[in-house]
Amino acid sequence: MRHLHAPTPATRAASDSALDAQRCYQAMADKDAAWDGLFFTGVTSTGIYCRPVCRVKLPRQANCRFFETAVQAEAHGFRPCLRCRPELAPARRFWSTTDAQAVMAECAAQQLQSAIQQGIKPPSMASLAAQLGVSDRHLRRQFMRHWQVSPVQYLQTQRLLHAKQWLQDSPLSVAHVAHASGYGSARRLYAAFAQHYQLSPGQLRPVKAPLRKAPQPSKAVVLHYRPPCQIDTLWQFLKDRSLSGIESWEGQGPDAVLRRTVRWPHATSAITGWLELRWDRTQAGVHLRVSASLDPVLPQVVAQVRDWLDLDAEPARIAQIIGRDFPQALGQRLPGCMDGFELAVRAILGQQISVKAARTLGQRLVNALGEPCNTPWPELNRTFPSPETLAGEENAARMGSLGLVRQRQKAIQALARAVESGSLDLRPQTKLEPTLQALMALPGIGPWTAHYIAMRALRWLDAWPVQDVALQTALGVRQHPRPSQALEVLGQAWRPCRSYALIAAWQRLATHTEPSDHPKPHGHKAPAP
Repeated sequence: MRHLHAPTPATRAASDSALDAQRCYQAMADKDAAWDGLFFTGVTSTGIYCRPVCRVKLPRQANCRFFETAVQAEAHGFRPCLRCRPELAPARRFWSTTDAQAVMAECAAQQLQSAIQQGIKPPSMASLAAQLGVSDRHLRRQFMRHWQVSPVQYLQTQRLLHAKQWLQDSPLSVAHVAHASGYGSARRLYAAFAQHYQLSPGQLRPVKAPLRKAPQPSKAVVLHYRPPCQIDTLWQFLKDRSLSGIESWEGQGPDAVLRRTVRWPHATSAITGWLELRWDRTQAGVHLRVSASLDPVLPQVVAQVRDWLDLDAEPARIAQIIGRDFPQALGQRLPGCMDGFELAVRAILGQQISVKAARTLGQRLVNALGEPCNTPWPELNRTFPSPETLAGEENAARMGSLGLVRQRQKAIQALARAVESGSLDLRPQTKLEPTLQALMALPGIGPWTAHYIAMRALRWLDAWPVQDVALQTALGVRQHPRPSQALEVLGQAWRPCRSYALIAAWQRLATHTEPSDHPKPHGHKAPAP
């Protein structure tokens, strides 16, 4: 299969229609998954729009219209294909480095899209405008100019596609799906589907099973991504840091199956369950199974898994920015996490020690304070300690007995209390700068640790810790009179995805050092990456 290069950000921002029709049509003919989600094809003879990987018969090129987003396709009157299901395409990561107006419109679209995926209330245009430092009217005007649709149309289409996905892929009631997708009631969802798709939500439901059939203990979903993907590297990264009891592995290499427990906030409490992940070696997909206990939060869990494995990465665009200096990074993923609080605690545990030592401390913490969780596998039996557990004064002495020095105990308890009180939010798409400041205000957390947490928990794609000694060494500026300033200058060429350059530099260094070595910053503490 021939892989075409995705349009560059500069090309994309250069005109209202930056898609090359001939290249898009060739990608359709090749069923090229590298283009999945980067454009959609409206077929005038059917009124349907599809993903590039759709397996239907290739339409005539004269009948094809190409759109950068599903929103644009629907604004032109096309309906989503029920076979390839556009809502399952990997999400776009909008970025531009050449046009300030494009940056503004893409940032607004990104936040609206992410809010729907995470199941939270989307920000108003007024709040987005204030965040971007422009007027509400100016943001709406630039949004319309860039996307050819209004913010309301964009949000409406994202809600419809989100609802369509979970009507087909979950046992959730129509009312539950309606609320999870931002509709106030099932009636409003029915009206939206009738108006836009000429369908009722019930028509999207799978054929009902026999009434006496036992409920399924888990739900299976396939998560798509854009190739290439360095599966071996990502899997090894996670395996090196896994903790028994909350994670288990079956098999070796990229064919290994990963299972882990999940604790997820729901209403006024939390629910627990498990998930299982296996890469598909025949197509660009990941097979995910989620326990039935997590059905009420299934859309949010799936969105978090996508972030954890970085399935929405755009390898072609990343390679255009960092590929010349890091050719080995093609298909590299930026590992996230399933729980921002867990990641932050483990970052504190890993300050200035090796990955293996940090894993040992984490294992002791899970064994002593982890909470029981029922799963089909005996070795998978607990969740990571909750903020409420680690915030308790009675557990300070227990942490000391596990080998945690007093400074780490204080840092973990301060972090736990901040998360428990709601003053610190470590979910993806949380506002970056206030979160960094809140983290650095806690005892025992310096800029490096805060940036590391933001990179993996908040999905900050442009982290660049200039104080990191390992990064300075990998890029050859350690002996520079001012290595931090030299590193800052070097990093400008890799914006806005310096986090990928950071991971690539660490991997480059790891091939010349012992496995236990890890980045250590100059002047303050850093976790084992």
